[in-house]
Amino acid sequence: MKFDSVVLGGGIVGVSVAVHLQRRGMNVALVDRRAPGNETSLGNAGLIQREGVYPYAFPRDLATLARYARNRSTDVRYHPSAMPMLLPFLCRYWHNSRADRHAAIARAYSTLIEHCVTEHRDLIGAAGIEALLRTNGWMKVFRSGAALEATVADARRAQREYGVEHAVLDKAALRVAEPALSDTLVGAVHYTDSDSVADPGALVTGYAKLFEQLGGRVLIGDAATLEPSWRVMTEDGPVEATSAVVALGPWSGDLAAKLGYALPLAVKRGYHMHYAAMNGAQLNHPVLDAQAGFLITPMLRGIRLTTGVELALRDTPKTPLQLEAVEPLARDIFPLGARLDAQPWLGCRPCTPDMMPIIGPAPKHRDLWFAFGHAHHGLTLGPVTGRLIAEMMTGAPTLVDPTPFRANRF
Repeated sequence: MKFDSVVLGGGIVGVSVAVHLQRRGMNVALVDRRAPGNETSLGNAGLIQREGVYPYAFPRDLATLARYARNRSTDVRYHPSAMPMLLPFLCRYWHNSRADRHAAIARAYSTLIEHCVTEHRDLIGAAGIEALLRTNGWMKVFRSGAALEATVADARRAQREYGVEHAVLDKAALRVAEPALSDTLVGAVHYTDSDSVADPGALVTGYAKLFEQLGGRVLIGDAATLEPSWRVMTEDGPVEATSAVVALGPWSGDLAAKLGYALPLAVKRGYHMHYAAMNGAQLNHPVLDAQAGFLITPMLRGIRLTTGVELALRDTPKTPLQLEAVEPLARDIFPLGARLDAQPWLGCRPCTPDMMPIIGPAPKHRDLWFAFGHAHHGLTLGPVTGRLIAEMMTGAPTLVDPTPFRANRF
């Protein structure tokens, strides 16, 4: 089986890369150990975050750091045993989060974010899965007026600097928009430019079907068997390709290391659980409790509750303490019913210390490309990453300047 390119990774990024390469006339194989959309891309909050021009920074104020150090926060938890290995990454992350550095990173990062909604809508339309798309934005809700005002100031800055629209809802307006939410909430910031989807796994599956309709081939195989230049083993036999794209999300660093690349990658783990809604209650938007650090969102399966960040090693067994901590808080603001899943779902967000993904050619190998490290915005940036990689690989003019995302910046 010979192809122009083999894309390793069946998540939102890998599938998007495969679609865009196939669209440009290349003969492409998509290889992963499971069917598309069944790993990290399955378990996110379903947000396409046009407002996300400022990547999530490491806190630098002493009060927040002290709160996290106690390891009882609802939005961030950590495994003490993992800290020796994670400390070098966290120090670089903290360094890059200084206000001036973070602002410079946002200027580059925003060039990708700017196109996230339009690129998703393009693929959603081509795949014929418009029923999954919601175009009514999402909300951050607040329990205190001071916290609300601080976020309003940030939203106004994003609007001023990057044209990101939002609406501020007082208590009465929030009650109209989301009647089932608790009246203890004082207001919300509604990010009106963003989209969301009702089933992230089904979205990736839909994109994968589009890829196959375009003539691409989806194969089950082991990305770790990749050898220059370029051969990988699948259940259907060996695949040979002129080029290869590594888009394995949190497993990308393993393959990169095997090929001689020491990239500063870590993961932020997170959990989700689905619930029934009691007494016919409806949730009309994804809603983030900004002070407690959890998000509830309407999905096809039910109301999905997603947690914040767990700092731990990727393959450590589940420790869903955050989910247990935030579930009562979520029930306080929305009438959640019974759990619908037998076990909490765990996923890992692949992260770099400068908060930007790695997108572009591998420095040491000809015809090897990287597309990973999207942290909290993997779903958001999948299609624009796919387009950018495809443009670079085919020599076409690029939608954005790829220089800030190059692998050799570290």
